[in-house]
Amino acid sequence: MRVVAKKILREFWEKYTDSEQQLKTWYKEASKAKWYNPIDIKKEYAKASILKSGRIVFNICGNKYRLIVEINFIRQWLFIRFIGTHEEYDKINSEKV
Repeated sequence: MRVVAKKILREFWEKYTDSEQQLKTWYKEASKAKWYNPIDIKKEYAKASILKSGRIVFNICGNKYRLIVEINFIRQWLFIRFIGTHEEYDKINSEKV
């Protein structure tokens, strides 16, 4: 997968330093991944949530933070749409960010 917008992750872990290691690990794994459908993601990330809009929500740091991505499986592109605290996540429409 080509992960678009790593800068968003970097800015987040600079603000929330406890997320740095887990986000770096997630980025490394996602960059090397060959996901062709949501089932492939669930095999590696059982707690990931698949949304109706085709977006995926990953729990970061034991669900303290939420990461929403949109994936183009054909082109193998992954777009970061949102990263924030669980409280911030509760205030957004995860289908439309």
